[in-house]
Amino acid sequence: MAGKEGPRPGGRSARVQASVHKAVRSLLSKMDRAEVTVPLIAAEAGVTPSTIYRRWGDLQELLADVAVERLRPDMEPIDTGSAQQDLQTWAEQYSEEMSSGPGREMIRDVLAAQGGTGAYQCCGYTMQQIKMIAARAASRGESFPEVDAVMDRVVSPIMYRILFGNAPSVDRVRDLVNGVMEITPPRHASARKSA
Repeated sequence: MAGKEGPRPGGRSARVQASVHKAVRSLLSKMDRAEVTVPLIAAEAGVTPSTIYRRWGDLQELLADVAVERLRPDMEPIDTGSAQQDLQTWAEQYSEEMSSGPGREMIRDVLAAQGGTGAYQCCGYTMQQIKMIAARAASRGESFPEVDAVMDRVVSPIMYRILFGNAPSVDRVRDLVNGVMEITPPRHASARKSA
């Protein structure tokens, strides 16, 4: 099969995407995932199966696209007034959402897609959230670890546990956050030396 057609911004393409995504979500709420097919989605969305194949390539790519959209954060991380508490609150919520039944299904759909672009998008969403917490910490003059350190020492262990075991407990998430915050050098150390 030839490569899938890239979506065109706005107009009909946006309406088709919205309709197909809505159809997938509706069908997944009513039936087992294994029963969902491209023809069923097409009928629910009011498009032809060829439209879906042309745009997404196959069912797995479509499911991954819907999952990526559903995994996009819909709000900024909670501002508690403290960088460490902001990260703790965010990490607990992230762990809870990703380890839920729907969260695990969405993760599996994203990871099962061929190209891997959905996984990169999800990683980008997570990094954006951490960057918001880091920027907030900087504006308050608080120390905060590098974004990559948070990804490696907090997000990665949480995701590994969700994928290959039981979700980490709140205590374990707290330990991960405490650990990454302990290795954080004071943000303004070099600024004080030059002053």
